[in-house]
Amino acid sequence: MINVYTNLFQFRGSHYDFGWQQGEWLKDSPIIRNRQKQWFTKPTHRFIIDVVEFKRLMLNYSEGIWEEIIGLQDSLQLTLEDAIRFFSGYYLEYVRSGCSIFTGENFMIRNYDNAPLSYEGRIVLFAPTDGGFASIGPTMQITGRTDGMNEKGLAMGYNFINTKQSADGFVCNMIARLLLEKCATVDAAITLLKDLPHRHSFSYVLIDSSGKSVIVETSPRRIIVRDGNICTNHFTALMEENRYRMDDSLRRYHILEEKQHDMANQFTAFQMMNDQEAGIFSTNYGAWSCTLHTAIYDTTSLRAGFSIGNNRPPYTIQFANWVQGEHLPVKRINGAIPSNEPFVHMVEL
Repeated sequence: MINVYTNLFQFRGSHYDFGWQQGEWLKDSPIIRNRQKQWFTKPTHRFIIDVVEFKRLMLNYSEGIWEEIIGLQDSLQLTLEDAIRFFSGYYLEYVRSGCSIFTGENFMIRNYDNAPLSYEGRIVLFAPTDGGFASIGPTMQITGRTDGMNEKGLAMGYNFINTKQSADGFVCNMIARLLLEKCATVDAAITLLKDLPHRHSFSYVLIDSSGKSVIVETSPRRIIVRDGNICTNHFTALMEENRYRMDDSLRRYHILEEKQHDMANQFTAFQMMNDQEAGIFSTNYGAWSCTLHTAIYDTTSLRAGFSIGNNRPPYTIQFANWVQGEHLPVKRINGAIPSNEPFVHMVEL
C-alpha cells in the first residue's frame, strides 16, 4: 500500500490563458518528461500527426480547445506538432483498461480503472469566459477528461471496449471534454457523439439534470443509443465490436445488476462501488485495470465527490457554489492504493 494524491486546479478565464497557466503548472511536474519516456518508445506510426487536418477538425468542434493547446504550446515552448501529440486527444493509442459505471436517480458513480503510472493526478475546475460550459473532472492527456460534470448538470463517463480496427478520430478523453464543454443535455450529447469521428470503440454513459440517462455504444463504424444504468467493458448492442475475453467485465456487470436494488441512495451506491470486498472495485494493479478513483456526480445539486483508493469516503465539492464564484480552499486530495507504482505526476521515471 502506498500513499498517493491528486492535485486540484481551478481556473476562470479564456481558453488560451487556461492553456498557458496549465503549462506553467506542468513546469513543476514530471508529467511531460514521463510521457515522453512512456509514449515515444512505442512504434512511431502511432504518433503520426497531420497538423492541418487536426486543426481543421478541432476548429470545427471547439475553437476554444484549439486555443488552449496553443496556450500550452507557448508556455512550454513546444513545436505545434509536439503540442498536438501531447494534448490533442486525436491520434494517440489507448491502452486497455477496465471501468464500471452506475447511474441512479440524478446521479452517476464511476470507478476509473487503469494503471497508476497512466494516471495524471489532476482534477480541474474550469470556467471559460470565451464560450463553453464550466466543468469539473479528472484529466487525461491534460486537455481531456476521464469523466466529469458541467454547470448544466450533464455528467458523463466512458468505458473502454476495444482498439481493434481503429480509425482516424478523437480518443475518449477529448470526446469527454467536448461533451462537457458543449452539451447541456443528454440529447445534445448524443447528437455530438454521432457527429464526432471516433478512433476506438467505447461506451459513453450520460445523465443530465432531468434524470435522463442513456448508454451510447460507439465505434469507428457504428453508434447505437440504448437505455441502461449499468455499464462495464462490453457492448450489449454492438456485440461484433467486443473483445474475445469479457469475463471480468461480465462479472462486474452481473454484480451491479444483482446489487442495484440494495443501492437505495447515492451513499449506499458509492459504498458498493468503492468497497473492495463488494467485487466492483478492482485491485488488479498489474493488468492496467485497477481502480484509481471513484467519482460521484449529483446532476441536480451539482455536487461532485472523489475518493482515491478503496473504502474511503468521497471528498465532496460543491461545484454549484464554485460556478457562482466561490474559491475552493483545497489543493490536494489524498488517498492510498495497494500498488508499488505511484501516479505519473509524483515521480520521475
